[in-house]
Amino acid sequence: MNKKIRAILGLGLVGLSLAGCSQGGQDGQKEIGIIQYGEHQALNNAREGFVEGLEEAGFKDGETIHIDYQNAQADQSNLNSIAQNMKGRKDLTFAIATPAAQAALNADKQTPVLFTAVTDAVSANLVKSLDQPGTNASGTSDIAPVEKAVDLLLTIDPSIKTVGMPYNSSEVNSEIQFKAFKDYAESKGLKVEAQTVTTTNEVQSAVTALAKRVDGICLPTDNTIAQTIPTIGSVVREAKVPTIGAESAHLEGCLATYGVNYKDLGRQTAEMAVKILKDGADVSQIPVEKAKDYELVINEAMAKDLGIDPAQIKKGE
Repeated sequence: MNKKIRAILGLGLVGLSLAGCSQGGQDGQKEIGIIQYGEHQALNNAREGFVEGLEEAGFKDGETIHIDYQNAQADQSNLNSIAQNMKGRKDLTFAIATPAAQAALNADKQTPVLFTAVTDAVSANLVKSLDQPGTNASGTSDIAPVEKAVDLLLTIDPSIKTVGMPYNSSEVNSEIQFKAFKDYAESKGLKVEAQTVTTTNEVQSAVTALAKRVDGICLPTDNTIAQTIPTIGSVVREAKVPTIGAESAHLEGCLATYGVNYKDLGRQTAEMAVKILKDGADVSQIPVEKAKDYELVINEAMAKDLGIDPAQIKKGE
């Protein structure tokens, strides 16, 4: 092989290498990475809402953008690998749930990251403050109004004396929610019980034990809890303990839910993405947003099984 041919091949290899690391897809498409922590309905809804919101703003997958969607299946090593593989290759990364957002930021300090399904972005070290993130990340919080959940339980049954919450003690989001729940419930004169878990395998026994000690249960926006909602529903139905969920995806396992609609939250995050992709906004200067609306949804079948009139629940709306 002569020097001229070797030079041409060398330039070709360099070009391929640069193309692999550059931003922007085929035909000038923007490259959007989506990192989802795990597989459950709330996170799926957030992703669907985000994609729909982008499309409505003119950013359609396969036309003006290319979406690279990766699901870590609740495995931290998968999250880290996905985040490293996306590093420097995307125009924007959308991270769904706190562990996904943390992995994205740990891997890449340059690419704009928008997150959702994050309860407290400051405590999770994703941003310096909610108003001025000061990092390459911003997004939407799924913090639920735990005060409303407690009030709903008291509306359903004013004689309730003890309330409880099951949660994954390894999730910072859940720790924060439990503290807020405990503080508010105690301010109402209620006794508070906690039941912590670390894996989905522990949920059934944990909720069974909790149901024997309390008059009502509130659920947090917790990935482990979300993955085991049908199991929780079976336990609380048999124990006849009214349970309030923090998101509409909890409904199968609860008497009612009062909280976030994750599809709407995904759409809200898409509005932020448009500011970055279309207007060139600096993600470090975009304030973190809370859900614009919360919704009460009643599981009428569960209400019937527990002997509760749905109209009584609506009084607490």
